[in-house]
Amino acid sequence: MSKRLQGKIAFVTGAGSGIGEATALRFAEEGATVVLCGRRIEPLQGVQEKIRAQGGQAEIAVADVSDEQAYVGALQATAQRHGRLDILVNNAMAYTWGGIDSMTTADWHANFGTTVDGTFWGTRTAMQLMKAQGGGSIVNIASICGLFGTAWMAGYSAAKAAVINFSRAAASEGAPHNIRCNVIIPGVVDTPATAGMLADAKTRSNTEKVIPMKRVGLPVELANAIVFLASDEASYVTGASLAVDGGRGSDLYTVLD
Repeated sequence: MSKRLQGKIAFVTGAGSGIGEATALRFAEEGATVVLCGRRIEPLQGVQEKIRAQGGQAEIAVADVSDEQAYVGALQATAQRHGRLDILVNNAMAYTWGGIDSMTTADWHANFGTTVDGTFWGTRTAMQLMKAQGGGSIVNIASICGLFGTAWMAGYSAAKAAVINFSRAAASEGAPHNIRCNVIIPGVVDTPATAGMLADAKTRSNTEKVIPMKRVGLPVELANAIVFLASDEASYVTGASLAVDGGRGSDLYTVLD
C-alpha cells in the first residue's frame, strides 16, 4: 500500500456503515488517523475495531450532524486534539419518501437538516480550521438524484442538488487558501440505506438493467474515489463533481426490456 494519506487527520461523518465505513477503512489503510463520526456509538466501535485490527488508527466522535453545536464541537475538538484537520468527508445524510402532493413540510425539511445544513456547518468549520493551517481537502457526498431528480424523493433530490452547487462555491472561496472542495456523486450502491430497494431479485434486476455496467456499486468503489480526491494526488482538482455510478448518469434514457 502506498500510504497516500500518511500522517493526515481525517474526519468522516456517517462512518458507521456503507460508504462512510468503507471510506474510513480505506483512509486508515492509506495511513490516516481517522475520526469516525455518527449518531450511535455501537456501529462506530465496530468500524474502529476493524481498523485497529489492521494496524490502523481510529477515534470515535459521537455526534448528530444535524445538530450544529454537536457537529461543530466534534470537528473543533479533533483539530484541538491533533493540532490540525486535513480531510473532511461530509457523508452523513437523511431522506424521506413520498409524493410531493402528499409531503408534509416536516418531511420536506427532514431531507435538509443533515444533508444540507450539516454539510454547510462541516464545510464552514473545516474551512476556518484549514485556512489557519494552510490548506486541506473537503469531499462532500451527493447523489445521482441531485443531478436528475427522482420521483417520490423530491426532498432528497433537492438537498443533494444543493450539496453539489454549494460545494462549487466553497471550492472557489477555498482555492486561494489551498483548500480544495470536491463532490462524489454515487449512483446506486449496495449499502444498508439501499437494502430495501434491492431486497428482492426482481427489483434488483430492474435496477441493474438501467445501469450501463449492469450492476450496483460497492461501497469500496466509492471509497477509492474519495481517497483520490482527499489525497495530494488531486492537488490541482477542486470544484469537481465526480460521478461514480456505473455509467448511469451518461445513459439516462435507458429503457427497461
